[in-house]
Amino acid sequence: MHPTETIEEFYEGHPAMKMMPLADNQRGAGHFNVYPRGEICHNLTSYHRRDFYKISLSIGGGTLYYADKGITFDKCALVFSNPTIPYSWEAAPVQQTGYFCLFTEDFISSNNRSESFIDSPLFKVGGSPVYFVNDEQVKIISDIFCKMLDEIDSDYMYKYDLLRNYVNLIVHEALKLKPADSFFKHSNASSRIANLFMELLERQFPIDSPNYALKLRTAADYAGRLSVHVNHLNRAVKEITGKTTSMHIAERVAKEAKALLRYTDWNVADIAYSLGFEYPAYFNNFFKKQTTLNPKAFRV
Repeated sequence: MHPTETIEEFYEGHPAMKMMPLADNQRGAGHFNVYPRGEICHNLTSYHRRDFYKISLSIGGGTLYYADKGITFDKCALVFSNPTIPYSWEAAPVQQTGYFCLFTEDFISSNNRSESFIDSPLFKVGGSPVYFVNDEQVKIISDIFCKMLDEIDSDYMYKYDLLRNYVNLIVHEALKLKPADSFFKHSNASSRIANLFMELLERQFPIDSPNYALKLRTAADYAGRLSVHVNHLNRAVKEITGKTTSMHIAERVAKEAKALLRYTDWNVADIAYSLGFEYPAYFNNFFKKQTTLNPKAFRV
């Protein structure tokens, strides 16, 4: 798997794109930019994480490879990506239009009045990255992007505050397209602990280098990091999710193993090491138990 692409590397790979000096973009409080897609959309992008957020209004369709899944669509769609999840895009062989904006977490968190913008389903791990839009919604969202394009070149003193508001408007338009059923309140201590565990679990991934070995592998490892007794963690996670802590860990490790086998050329021994297995045979047994296939058979 390729290393995380930085925003500087993104611009280097798109020399036709106009870019403000990163240090000067709103005086260091993050970075933001917006573009039409037509002249910039690559037919195929490499599969890896980016260190920035991106929102695209995709008109033209294609295939999005996201985590260990893929989705092909020929409808107009809003597509959201974040620094946590690796992805790649393969454009359909038709005219590509629309818009996209990219921004760093510092940009959106600076003076952002939204209570949980980055924690919305659009950017949460496990949330949907694609939201289909009809003609009326395309017009509404296109108008917002056009306002962004006008504003980014203006001399208005508070233009970045306004651009944040436009980003929030797009987020809210997307939230209208799907019930916000993933929002919940921490109703009790078990809910809080279970959520902390799930967040910590996701922060271990994706694995970007075969030289990196997964640090947290067992329920006891996570309990130690969360400063709770392992039995307390297990009870809380089982109460809230219906699955044991070990089941969640195994499922997430298996998911990452699939992604590494599918999207990298690492050998099985390197993948086993990066996922915390001392010997490839242990990894082979684990993977076959989770998927019914051995790693080499899955990769074929």
